[in-house]
Amino acid sequence: MSDVVIAVEDLKKSYGKHTVLESVTLNVNKGDIYGLIGKNGAGKTTLFKTLLGLSEYDSGKLSILGAKTPRENNHNRRKIGFFVGANFYGYLNAKQNMKYFMKVKGIKDKNEADRVLELVGLNTKAAEAPAERFSLGMKQRLGIANALLGNPEILIFDEPINGLDPQGIHDVRTLIEKINHDEGKTIIVSSHILSELEHTATRFGIVHNGVVLKELTRDDFRTQENVTSINVADQDVERAKQVLAQAGINVKGTEQARSSLEDFYFSLIGGEGNA
Repeated sequence: MSDVVIAVEDLKKSYGKHTVLESVTLNVNKGDIYGLIGKNGAGKTTLFKTLLGLSEYDSGKLSILGAKTPRENNHNRRKIGFFVGANFYGYLNAKQNMKYFMKVKGIKDKNEADRVLELVGLNTKAAEAPAERFSLGMKQRLGIANALLGNPEILIFDEPINGLDPQGIHDVRTLIEKINHDEGKTIIVSSHILSELEHTATRFGIVHNGVVLKELTRDDFRTQENVTSINVADQDVERAKQVLAQAGINVKGTEQARSSLEDFYFSLIGGEGNA
């Protein structure tokens, strides 16, 4: 059985009369790349703030790394690194930014800045320039480096590929997989690009109107329908249909596309009009 590092049960949060988290229940297991999916306003950022202790919740239960009390949760939050938007100073270079945040976080290891910058690929000449001159991809990697300071067990990345070009998206995806596989980090990541999240995350939680509608693994959503597909070469399609027909098997149709995470998401929330 997988170790649960974050357990959320029936979590509720409102701002005045506006309910943001209606009844959120989810579990993040040790070693997951957990993809949090939902439209703007679904409650993803509020959930992140609650996990980080930046926002109090009204009711429900929250346990971080097995914590039994709010005090233990606060202690264990020190083991969470996060990247939620730009969090650096533009007039400082990559290493200077890391040294500043090391002081803020009370990190004494003099080699820590070099360690995280090497991990995210910012130990380069280009990274010696002021951060305001960085490409968007470099800025995202700098934010991830900041999250890695202090070697936390859990990482939260809110929209880390937002606005990136295809190369930048590929680079961040590869980095997330590397951090998960090589560094053994549990990662929670949100993204509006579901086709990319499908290839990155190992488990998913689908949030809609403040509720987690479903949790599933990468392969689960591909086996939701009682339909089995058989792949044949394009030139053999007609012959395959004839053979199946002779065997008394009804061929309803042929298609090249398979179900995607985006297809599954829209089928679950009731169509694109609800996104």
